[in-house]
Amino acid sequence: MKCSTEKNKSRCNCSYEPCPRKHQCCECVHYHRKSNELPACYFNEEFERTYDRSISNFLAMKGQKG
Repeated sequence: MKCSTEKNKSRCNCSYEPCPRKHQCCECVHYHRKSNELPACYFNEEFERTYDRSISNFLAMKGQKG
């Protein structure tokens, strides 16, 4: 399967510019999964910009009211 990096650009909210996996969803998910983390696309803008991709940070975000 060929990666659709052009399509992924419109969906990717990752603000970490030097990432070599940017817009390559399969590679990104694989990378973060090995570290027991989630990719940027799971986080809202505020939480994504912390670069804390931990599951505990994701749960903290989901636990926020509002």
